[in-house]
Amino acid sequence: MGTSWSARIVDAPPGCGDAIEDVLARIIAQMSNWEADSDISRFNALPIGAWTTLPSDMMTVLTAGLAMARLSGGAFDPALGQMVERWGFGPTGITGPEIVPAHLAPWTMIEIADQSARRLADVKLDFSGIAKGFAVDAASEALRDLGARHFLVEIGGELRGEGFKPDHQPWWVDVEVPPRLSVPILRIALCGLSVATSGDYVRFRTENGTHLAHSIDPSTGRPIGNNVASVTVLHESAMLADAWATAITILGHERGMALATRHDVAARLILRAGDGAMEYMTPALASMLD
Repeated sequence: MGTSWSARIVDAPPGCGDAIEDVLARIIAQMSNWEADSDISRFNALPIGAWTTLPSDMMTVLTAGLAMARLSGGAFDPALGQMVERWGFGPTGITGPEIVPAHLAPWTMIEIADQSARRLADVKLDFSGIAKGFAVDAASEALRDLGARHFLVEIGGELRGEGFKPDHQPWWVDVEVPPRLSVPILRIALCGLSVATSGDYVRFRTENGTHLAHSIDPSTGRPIGNNVASVTVLHESAMLADAWATAITILGHERGMALATRHDVAARLILRAGDGAMEYMTPALASMLD
């Protein structure tokens, strides 16, 4: 996944590290666009219209991604692989020619039925906005299966905490503040909760002096330019926290936070404003901090 993982486990049963490594290896083998023989790479190379059976984990993520696409009006789109590659955020890192989206909603070109899926047009799946969250959930489930009850799992900045620390304190987490922005530290207690953050300062590149964030707006086929510095979401599911953070980031502070508010999602958005920043918080998150 191009990142690191860590886990803090109280009274860790034997084999926890190996169990997490096995989970991550399974997910990479299914969903990594960086692996030529992964299930997602082979799916993207299939002839248009050809059905194929997908592994259960990949189908779970695809189904959730398509549901989030419907919910967000296509702001979250798990079929943006070609646009991601065009802007140099794909496996090769090589930029390509300008892509005018052939379909206003690439995700609608993916059809699923039972455990199978197919492409209805030349689009490519890319789970970079949801797979890390799923991996956190899957690693947590593997730890629970081994008998672990108190732990904090982190993969690339997405976290889930269960139970308590040895001192009976919850798993306190300080959410990272975007560099050079003066905003209050958000400290949260993860007890049966997950947190995911999407930002424009971790994965980006510069083209002709322009800062290009890795988040692609499906409506334009270009990196977002809405001044959203970061979005943090708390949710019972790390996978959904990950997807929600991506969707809100792309929608922007007005539409994104309005959608999160309507669906009672606990979210915070930091918006770049001139030389400073503005903080927005949904009622669901504000109530958790009271």
